[in-house]
Amino acid sequence: MNLSELWRLYEADKRIQGFSPKTLKAYALQHKMLLLELGNLDITEVTLTMLKECLAKQADRLKPSSLGHRIRFVRSLFRYAYEETYLTSNPSLKLREPKLDKRIPKFLIEEDVIHLKISCQSLRERALLEFLYCTGCRVGEVEKINIGDLNWENCSAIVNGKGSKQREVYFTTECKVWLKKYLASREDSCKALFVTDTHPTKRMAIPTIRWALKRLADRGEIEANVYPHRFRHTYACQLLDNGAPLDFIQGMLGHEKASTTQIYAQLRGERRRELYRRFF
Repeated sequence: MNLSELWRLYEADKRIQGFSPKTLKAYALQHKMLLLELGNLDITEVTLTMLKECLAKQADRLKPSSLGHRIRFVRSLFRYAYEETYLTSNPSLKLREPKLDKRIPKFLIEEDVIHLKISCQSLRERALLEFLYCTGCRVGEVEKINIGDLNWENCSAIVNGKGSKQREVYFTTECKVWLKKYLASREDSCKALFVTDTHPTKRMAIPTIRWALKRLADRGEIEANVYPHRFRHTYACQLLDNGAPLDFIQGMLGHEKASTTQIYAQLRGERRRELYRRFF
């Protein structure tokens, strides 16, 4: 069995497990890069040394995080081959990911959020802004959410997170008001919560959401780089400021691992410095 045949079986297995098309597309790219470096070898010919040399060539031109993604894919691919008994030993078993620098997540200060709200010129802009700000949703979750996923009585919504895992998020009364105003202004029958301006029957895609926020930031003359995930960081920051424990924040953000949420603990110190710079 060569690497191409292994990929075909591996992809089918992940598709059955419910992996998203975007994840499979990313895996396909990683596999393509592996083929470019190694060639379409028989999988029994692949050794740990060969994999290390292949990855070492890429280390100079890839960020540590990108190299880490590639290594995780290679390990997953060969672990699958070993577990399915296509291999008698796993050549990727001892591959280790590069160490990553711990970076403090960037958040928006309250002043920026106020300016963004003032700069809204449409009901959709304000509703989208409020929803991102008070739910901490990933942009992909916002893209997929439908009107039917909202519970107006509880001010909550069911979102589909990574790995098709559902969770409940909550929104404020202010957000509820703007969402209802926005939905009342629409004349389409699209089930999506947010639709495009030019084609109201079309769901707002991720690039459109990003562009809408950029346009809003430019209009409000916000110096900070405004993008969807920054609202997620801001949401976590707000919860920390109000004394929420990390395990609660982990659940609200939909993090599978506690270590993913742990990075937000650094926000406490950064937030204090930000407030000091503003008020002293």
